[in-house]
Amino acid sequence: MTPDTVDRTLIALLRKNARISTVALAQRVGMSRTTVQSRIERLEQAGVILGYTIQTIPEADEVVKAHVMITVVPRLSRMVETALQQIGEIRELHAVSGEIDLIAVIAGPSTEKINDVIDRIGQLEGVRRTTSSILLSTRLNRKG
Repeated sequence: MTPDTVDRTLIALLRKNARISTVALAQRVGMSRTTVQSRIERLEQAGVILGYTIQTIPEADEVVKAHVMITVVPRLSRMVETALQQIGEIRELHAVSGEIDLIAVIAGPSTEKINDVIDRIGQLEGVRRTTSSILLSTRLNRKG
């Protein structure tokens, strides 16, 4: 499914405020509430809209975040990926090109917890090497 101009406008409005009412969305795009609701449901069913979430300031969660670059043994990559998906502190997992194979974004309440998670990742069978960077501050965050 390829979103049209109205769909892209709805998505942009939902990115700014996922709690915006269907009535407010309908007013913004000049359509009826039921038409907008149907479009949103279609976008959800097509997998264009995957879900809704909240964002908090880091201080609210007292969360330390890190990027962990992971190099894996090629024939064990699927097994490593499955094991990584089981680690709850991993918020995102990206396959990338280049010398490393995966980048995991991890979060925890302290640097000690982050260190434990990095150690767990490094001990997984099939993980050749990890390199990590603790995030000190976020200078720009554009979601979507």
